[in-house]
Amino acid sequence: MKHIISVLVENKFGSLNRVAAMFSARGFNLESISIGETEDTEISRMTIVTRGEDQIISQVLKQLNRLVDTIKVIDLTRQPHVERELLLMTLKLTKTQQHEIFELINVFKGKVVDIKQKSITIEVIGSPEKINTTIDIFRVYGIKELARSGAVAIHRGE
Repeated sequence: MKHIISVLVENKFGSLNRVAAMFSARGFNLESISIGETEDTEISRMTIVTRGEDQIISQVLKQLNRLVDTIKVIDLTRQPHVERELLLMTLKLTKTQQHEIFELINVFKGKVVDIKQKSITIEVIGSPEKINTTIDIFRVYGIKELARSGAVAIHRGE
């Protein structure tokens, strides 16, 4: 089962490395990891996406709590939360498909971030499901390059 874990850590050199090393040393798989400052510049939030049985995830949570710089660990998987990813994708652009591509960009509420004579780069922000669907739909137009951020998640407000 997919799990989304939010980890608040002290914003210090090596915090990300310690988390990645902990996953590696114990053979846990990281699907994605994103990190950035919070509203407090001395604290960073990591969003970790991993898969595993509840027993294994329970071990992961305990290990994360034991790390030196860890402040708080929350498994958001079964809690109300907001989750988003960023997709940047460069497509082949032909005059015959140009109109269709622009229509689809609008359907997915995407933005054109770069356009050349033979290619177009778009940005789409949304849930992982939306990002996967976007990739699947645009694949027929010829994806030249693709980058996605991995999940960023936060507990849903009251």
